[in-house]
Amino acid sequence: MLLTVIWGSCIIVGRCDLHDSVAIDGTNTKGFNLKESGVSTDIWTCYAARIMAISVIPFLIVQLPQALSSTSGRHLAVLIALIISLLMLISYCVYQVFQPWIQRRRIAFAKHKHVISGILSHLKKHALGRLLTDDGEPDTEIIRKASLNNISYRLFETIDENHDGGLSPSELRALIIGIRFEEIDLDQDDAVSKVIADFDTSRDNLVQEDEFVEGIMKWINEAKQTGGAYLESNAGTFKFIDHFHQARSEEQSDEVVENVENPRWISIKAVLMLLLGTLIAAAFADPLVDVVDNFSEATSIPSFFISFIVLPLATNSSEAVSAIIFASRKKQRTASLTFSELYGAVTMNNVLCLSVFLALVYVRGLTWDFSSEVLVILIVCVVMGAFASFRTTFPLWTCSVAYILYPFSLGLVYVLDYVFGWS
Repeated sequence: MLLTVIWGSCIIVGRCDLHDSVAIDGTNTKGFNLKESGVSTDIWTCYAARIMAISVIPFLIVQLPQALSSTSGRHLAVLIALIISLLMLISYCVYQVFQPWIQRRRIAFAKHKHVISGILSHLKKHALGRLLTDDGEPDTEIIRKASLNNISYRLFETIDENHDGGLSPSELRALIIGIRFEEIDLDQDDAVSKVIADFDTSRDNLVQEDEFVEGIMKWINEAKQTGGAYLESNAGTFKFIDHFHQARSEEQSDEVVENVENPRWISIKAVLMLLLGTLIAAAFADPLVDVVDNFSEATSIPSFFISFIVLPLATNSSEAVSAIIFASRKKQRTASLTFSELYGAVTMNNVLCLSVFLALVYVRGLTWDFSSEVLVILIVCVVMGAFASFRTTFPLWTCSVAYILYPFSLGLVYVLDYVFGWS
């Protein structure tokens, strides 16, 4: 359900115009064009998809004896799959708790983009808004001659205080201080090092004039892609830099993490709520199964339909609502969070729920006989995992892959279970 219906719905709801295979935040002029509208995510979302695909390994292990038509090794396979599933669960939780690289990188990335947008906005202001030629390309002469205080002075010479033909880290730091980024908690040394990394192609820790111009041109092109400059062409005055700066400011404000008051109490409260949720789930799990059986008998609705369609819709409703709300904001950042949450939820379903289920099967000496269900889980997770692991842009047509997988998987389970009697 998460990787098919909800995944495809997020593509439709979050679609933006695609330009150079990248979704432009907040734009939707292409409608339902299958190739020219879609969603873009960051590379970290690809990593989440790969982790999700890896999480199906315990399913393969527990299913191996049946695939080999062996009866002697089934109990041992359940034990091995249980151990690996528990290890993967613990590793994944430790990884999420002690290596929050997604959050750190997202905040650092947002701050760097804010610095870029601030410098470009400052340049635009002092270059009278004409950083581009009439055909929309960066105007190198204007960039060279743009001034901090007076357009008649060259910007590069203004920054280059000792006139040695190169901008040192201290001179770039003075530029960043002069623009003033009080609204964000900016590490100025880190900002300078990233600007140098963008500009200093010779790797001599100095930014030469040609490198400075090339770096500004690269930033302008990046702002054009993000801000939708190709939609505007009013003689080089282009408002996309203002749009880019505003978008980065909003993004940065979203990323600011306030100091948490009473962190110990919040941690205790979170643990108590988790325990309460666990107790509620444990208390209502058995009655839920009875209700499903009784409802199926009373309404003459096949239990297959209730178990594989109605219940998944109910149990995944919270993920569906939150994912669609995030996707509807039509930004790469929120799209990345949306799909990362979906992949993370599937990963936890694969390792946590399977660990509990395998523990029950092993302790009670039950027989593992779920070939059709395991096959469907493997197909959906592997197909969608491979599909999302090696691309960051998903045109609108990709939602059809997810939507086709859903009825295919339901039909496969029904045929294998009720026609061929696999389970």
